[in-house]
Amino acid sequence: MKSFLDEHFLLNTDTAIELYENAGGDLPIFDFHCHLSPQEVWENKPYESITHLWLGGDHYKWRAMRMHGIGERYITGDCSDWEKFTAWAETMPHLIGNPLYHWAHMELKMFFGIEKILSPKTAREIYDECNEKLAKQEFRPRSFIEKSYVTFIGTTDDPVSELEFHQLLKKDESFHATIAPTFRPDGALFVERPDFISWLQKLEKVTSIEVNSIENLINALKHRVNYFHENGGRGSDHDIQKMVYMNTTKEEADIILNKRLKGQQLSVEEMDAYRSFLMKELGKMYAEKQWVMQLHMGAMRNNNTKMKELIGTDCGFDSVGETNVAEGLSYFLDALDQEEALPRTVLFNLNPKDNPILAGMVGNFCEEGIAGKVQFGSGWWFNDHIDGMEKQMKELANVGLLSHFIGMLTDSRSFLSYARHDYFRRILCNILGDWTEQGLMPDDIELREQMVRNIGYYNAEKYFTKR
Repeated sequence: MKSFLDEHFLLNTDTAIELYENAGGDLPIFDFHCHLSPQEVWENKPYESITHLWLGGDHYKWRAMRMHGIGERYITGDCSDWEKFTAWAETMPHLIGNPLYHWAHMELKMFFGIEKILSPKTAREIYDECNEKLAKQEFRPRSFIEKSYVTFIGTTDDPVSELEFHQLLKKDESFHATIAPTFRPDGALFVERPDFISWLQKLEKVTSIEVNSIENLINALKHRVNYFHENGGRGSDHDIQKMVYMNTTKEEADIILNKRLKGQQLSVEEMDAYRSFLMKELGKMYAEKQWVMQLHMGAMRNNNTKMKELIGTDCGFDSVGETNVAEGLSYFLDALDQEEALPRTVLFNLNPKDNPILAGMVGNFCEEGIAGKVQFGSGWWFNDHIDGMEKQMKELANVGLLSHFIGMLTDSRSFLSYARHDYFRRILCNILGDWTEQGLMPDDIELREQMVRNIGYYNAEKYFTKR
């Protein structure tokens, strides 16, 4: 019987162990999509406690605590740090089978050297030991990045952002990781949101372009794409709750936008038509800049109205949505491809039933000289567990080229989440080790080690730094 979280964790064969030790265990990290704060990296302030570092903004943990029956005051309320940590420790023994149980203990071990199992019995000693270490210089945001051997971080940024902290970090010669902004134009696309008009006013302010037509909106967004590019941006990210694509003319989109500017109600069809037009125009901008376009599809957000009104959005009340992505995604990618304007694109699905759809879709849009131009992204959010990661990679391998896969991303607000890259790499090594020992791939050490290095780091680096 194996010990919990030993050096061979998740590695079930001798070949997997050898592969991880020789190729997977010491790779750098190319974190092409996350929600870390560049301001937090720049300021590099010490954390008040492990509660702030571990539980602040982590809706994965918040969700688990609520399901255990913990009151909201211990999660997002005004209880003390110790009370919130105790509530998390109380939840922990009930998380067996959830990746949070693995991640939490990997983070304690990797960053704090703590191998105790977190529970109500050990909560005080773990809390005190973590806080004692967090008071030291080597336990600040930049140190966590450096200890994790991170070379690149793609943050998620509103087009109206001035990117001042990206600029400051770029000038700081003492900090060696590249932190690049990622263009996330939700404000422009979700025309139905109450804050749409106020967001447009912010866009007008930073561009000096009056957004009174679809043409001016496009010009303003181009202005910000150029600004992001000048500040190191090499990619975009999109929240696609339902993948609908309608062939919409500029004139039709202009009518819809003007209706919204006048305060008139839009139909669902009009919203979809407007988004379709704007997404295509944005895709053309990205292709011109040789950016990567990321599509995160299928989240059903903010399901609990009462809690949304009480504590706000994006607080752990989201779930997997019913999706019908195949036709809309195909029409959208094809529309760009017909105009020679399809950028490198990463497709992420939240509903696992869409795995075969995306695994097959990436083979429809290829380009000579670009290996894996359209990518099937790693298991995301409700799929970033052992089963989800294995299924995603095996579905891709079944109908595509796993060897060109760009691998794992953090997609987190926590500086400790780099442990998830180790989790992913162990799962990858275990898959290839298992295939080798079953005779499903040649017993070629060089071949499998190169696959792990490429998927674990080098494919992503090449994909996102192409000029």
